[in-house]
Amino acid sequence: MSKLPLFDPQQVPVARVDQHLLAVPSDALRESALHARFANPPPWTPELVRERQFLDRQPAHAAVLVGLVMRHDEPYVLLTQRPSHMSTHAGQIAFAGGKCDPQDQDVVATALREAHEEVGLDALHVTVLGNLPTYHTGSAFHVTPVVALISPEMTLVPNPQEVAEVFEVPLSFLMNPAHHRWHVFEHEGVRREWLSMPYQDGPHLRFIWGATAGMLRNFYRFLSA
Repeated sequence: MSKLPLFDPQQVPVARVDQHLLAVPSDALRESALHARFANPPPWTPELVRERQFLDRQPAHAAVLVGLVMRHDEPYVLLTQRPSHMSTHAGQIAFAGGKCDPQDQDVVATALREAHEEVGLDALHVTVLGNLPTYHTGSAFHVTPVVALISPEMTLVPNPQEVAEVFEVPLSFLMNPAHHRWHVFEHEGVRREWLSMPYQDGPHLRFIWGATAGMLRNFYRFLSA
């Protein structure tokens, strides 16, 4: 198994950008439309389901909360930046979430528990819409994205041991493929291809990439089907 070396993903050249694909219409991103889409999903196929594995270990099941904060009927995706001291995916942008515990009833329970532990999100402010297909990361996590609406009245209290920062990105930005950039990385004869969706948030460049970008791409495919 080929292990990835340390590298800066922001320095990997962009191979192509999906400007030829249509953005999800704004009407399809409204709260009522999101409810309807999950209640009666169309036939569709996820585009990205498995990364090339680079850690040799037993798979671990996990869940993340793809939280959509509704602000004046416009959804914003709740994201976190992991601290630099983390043993895996240090400094990366991610959804709140983590490994499933034996006491968790299901992946929804895992996502809600982890979101509460990481950012202090109270489940009373969360309305679960449904799940996206499980995403298999290169680090051997089998991650189920749980999509949910979050009331803007929520209060967050990030856990500094697990979260360096919490921020929001407009869903309309992430559901526009003109912002989806493909990168190609080769190491020891093994070719890896992955997405990034960089978002300029005032003075901060939010470099969304890897598994987080892959799950968002599947969300795009689901909403545009």
